[in-house]
Amino acid sequence: MTLLAGKTALVTGATRGIGKGIALKLAQQGSNVAFTFVSSVEKAKTFEAELSALGVKAKGYQSNAAHFAEAEILVNEIVTEFGNLDILVNNAGITKDNLLMRMTEEMWDEVMDTNLKSAFAMIKAVQRPMMKNRFGSIINITSVVGITGNAGQANYAASKAGMIGLTKSIAKELGSRNIRCNAIAPGFIETEMTEALSDEVRAEWVKGIPLKRGGSPEDVANAVLYLASDLSTYVSGQTICVDGGMVMQ
Repeated sequence: MTLLAGKTALVTGATRGIGKGIALKLAQQGSNVAFTFVSSVEKAKTFEAELSALGVKAKGYQSNAAHFAEAEILVNEIVTEFGNLDILVNNAGITKDNLLMRMTEEMWDEVMDTNLKSAFAMIKAVQRPMMKNRFGSIINITSVVGITGNAGQANYAASKAGMIGLTKSIAKELGSRNIRCNAIAPGFIETEMTEALSDEVRAEWVKGIPLKRGGSPEDVANAVLYLASDLSTYVSGQTICVDGGMVMQ
């Protein structure tokens, strides 16, 4: 049995790491998948083929979701191509870490635009087709750092905390139209980004995790699947930590 047969999902920033794991999981459960990427057309085409091999329709779109006009054009193209848009996963994100005294205005703005403004732009663009269908699940990928804060990540933590506030507000605004909005806060997830960390830094991370290990993109994808499917029809406005117990709210 597939949980998402006949649905269409849009996953931003989906050609690697957590985003790739999410797109694959949704496709495995029968959802057609549109995804965004920024740079590598070749990589996107390869991933398109990988998703299509699962028996669903898949298409990559080169788009900067932080631009309002681009977000609206993107959503219109997806609705025209796929016929509907039921699930939005705001996963696109970057880091530009530094201590506040060394953080430039550009570093702050770039992280805010990519992480937070893009989520706002995408939600604003998808609300119309979702309201028309009186159905939708919006899932924002935030971070445990948005809950706890972290030295050297003031811009990143602020953007991710902003996503949590955005999630709650959208859940209240759109709930009457049967549109749910939730957030997932990953902790230490094993991706290409974390592979670059030193053994000492990784060991320090693991020390603070009750399960004493990092998570996988599939761990996050499983939580996304729950929120995207009818298993969670009465769940909205929530932030689910996928972090091995690192943060207990």
